[in-house]
Amino acid sequence: MRIAGARQHGEPAGTDAAAGAAEQQPPDAAARRSARRRRMWITLSLVAVLLIGVNAYATYVLVGQHNANAGANLRPSGIPGNISTSTANLMQLSPVPGVRAPGFRLTDQRGHTMTLASLRGKVVVLEFMDPHCTDICPIVSQEFVDAYRQLGAQASKVVFAAINVNQYHATVQDMATFSTAHQLNVIPSWHFLTGPVPALRTAWRDYNIEVEAPNPNADIIHTSAVYFIDANGAERFLASPMVDHMANGTAYLPLAQISDWAGGIARLADDLARPAR
Repeated sequence: MRIAGARQHGEPAGTDAAAGAAEQQPPDAAARRSARRRRMWITLSLVAVLLIGVNAYATYVLVGQHNANAGANLRPSGIPGNISTSTANLMQLSPVPGVRAPGFRLTDQRGHTMTLASLRGKVVVLEFMDPHCTDICPIVSQEFVDAYRQLGAQASKVVFAAINVNQYHATVQDMATFSTAHQLNVIPSWHFLTGPVPALRTAWRDYNIEVEAPNPNADIIHTSAVYFIDANGAERFLASPMVDHMANGTAYLPLAQISDWAGGIARLADDLARPAR
């Protein structure tokens, strides 16, 4: 590079001056070139930041999808091998660490007073139902009936029972009416249990069932849970029934899911009813 005002040896002074003048840049041209360089670097920096952001988002989406797919295929530990992963997830099935099931003394739809201890030696499938319910309880009733039919010869080793959650409809007749309306009486071992409100409240508390019943005409909001109790009276599994609703509020569950639920109940009860291997 030649510095303005300097001369190399052997060059005429006039030539050097002319060359120096030719190399000098107007101040405004140099400023414009510097501004263009700054804009170029700013643009490249922004592009780099955007590319990093796009790559990070793409990675986040791909990892999220992978985790979601993996989560759908996760199998809860301790579930019997005859229950598929999809059925276990549908039922929100979870093992219970063999704790003693809380006892109760209540009366069924036939007017027979019974205790949980009196069912020792049988597998007990225990739900909590509202005899005035038009929402999830009829659907669970259908699942119970279907499960009983699927059990075949093993059905004699299984008791299907429910404890009333409606303090305003708590008579034996209320239990009988619901049982007949939903064909639960086709199950020889079906017991819809009720009793004095304090006894019912104790059962709700002992089995962690939340009940909200503001008045006799309001819908009873309650925890929907199915306990699987083995022949020794120990809780073994807990499931959470569910229901969908149409636009008009009518409760329903696709037939395929009702079938899956019934099959899951039957297979789990069958597994518990078999002698330890």
